[in-house]
Amino acid sequence: MKTYQTQPNDSFASIAKKFNIKDENFLQTFHNLNCSESDVIYNELPSGTSILIPEDPQFLSENSESDLEQDCMNDHNFEEEAQSDHEYQENNEKEIDNSANEKSEEIKESENSSSEHDGKYFVIQKGMVQCNQGFKFPKLKVTSHQKHYWNDADGQADYLAVTEDDLQFDPPAQPFGQCKLKPSSGGYLPCTYAPVGKWTKTYDKVKVMGKCCVTELSELMCSTGGKITIFKHGQQSELGKRNVDNADSKEQQVYNPVVDFEEFKEEINGEDPFEVE
Repeated sequence: MKTYQTQPNDSFASIAKKFNIKDENFLQTFHNLNCSESDVIYNELPSGTSILIPEDPQFLSENSESDLEQDCMNDHNFEEEAQSDHEYQENNEKEIDNSANEKSEEIKESENSSSEHDGKYFVIQKGMVQCNQGFKFPKLKVTSHQKHYWNDADGQADYLAVTEDDLQFDPPAQPFGQCKLKPSSGGYLPCTYAPVGKWTKTYDKVKVMGKCCVTELSELMCSTGGKITIFKHGQQSELGKRNVDNADSKEQQVYNPVVDFEEFKEEINGEDPFEVE
């Protein structure tokens, strides 16, 4: 993260373009989430203000990343042409070693990222969310599909799986009540929820119609500066015998890999040792 001193006629849009950031809303939200409360910017951008600039690749545009890769390739080719045959061979050997190390690191990172959802629940429509700048806890509203249900053979709407594209809440107007980032003499002003992008930290190994599923770890950013997280996933913590019979073993194994669900089902439905034939 770095800072930028704003100049006259600067705007979030022009600064985002200058630093190859995907969208001006990403820049404004990033600044508001990471700056002190006195430095939060709502509308106009004053000249001479220090703006926090993200350096994480997820905030950068694809063009900037491809340009950076191209520049690196050109520099690399220039250095190779200037080397002798002996140096060229040594550098190639080093590049092979570095490439192997990088792939090893990527595998480790992939394993670490996939494990963070272990033991966590998928979120369903009757789940509830919270905003760190709000006061109320609205329910989710699934609009991305009407196809997949978690732990409900009857297909009740409350059990629809929430995906990364489900950005609406119930109630739709002022879902979080008042906003702490909008103080006034008469109290906090009403929430004006406006999502920035999709849900993040979703589970990309399970998808519904090509969309990643939301879990208890998922997060969503609001353009005003609030961070929205899961308050309740909505699923029942305990399973009755009827639920066990209707549950899909493969699905259960995905979101609760610690439990051998087939063995658990046999225990629940096993013969009573005291039953008289």
